Amino acid sequence: MNTSARFAKWVFLIAGVYGLIVSVPLLFLEEKMGIDYPPPTNHPEQYYGFTLVVIAWAVLFICISRDPLKYRLMMIPAILEKIPYAVTVFILSSQGRIAEMNVTFGIIDLVWGILFTIAYFKTKESTMTA
Repeated sequence: MNTSARFAKWVFLIAGVYGLIVSVPLLFLEEKMGIDYPPPTNHPEQYYGFTLVVIAWAVLFICISRDPLKYRLMMIPAILEKIPYAVTVFILSSQGRIAEMNVTFGIIDLVWGILFTIAYFKTKESTMTA
């Protein structure tokens, strides 16, 4: 595996593991989240649905990490999963509509989106030389 593919492998593996570490506990914290960040959840199906979708993306990132050249096209939706969320958080924050703590998660997603974009373009170089 060349350097470009190795970079993509580690970026997506770390992103996937990180995603699981921060998301799986949310499945057990619905009530606490409602207390810490009121109001309580009015639509648990949305809370759990969102959490499970995030977990599914984390699993996809781990799948991409197994063979970044083979799954290179899946990096495009991975980028689209990260960048728009970050932009949305920054806009909502500038309007004073969300807690400032959420900006941290927007920054984290922006960093992952940038790293995914770099991995996408670096693996293109790998496919051209292979």
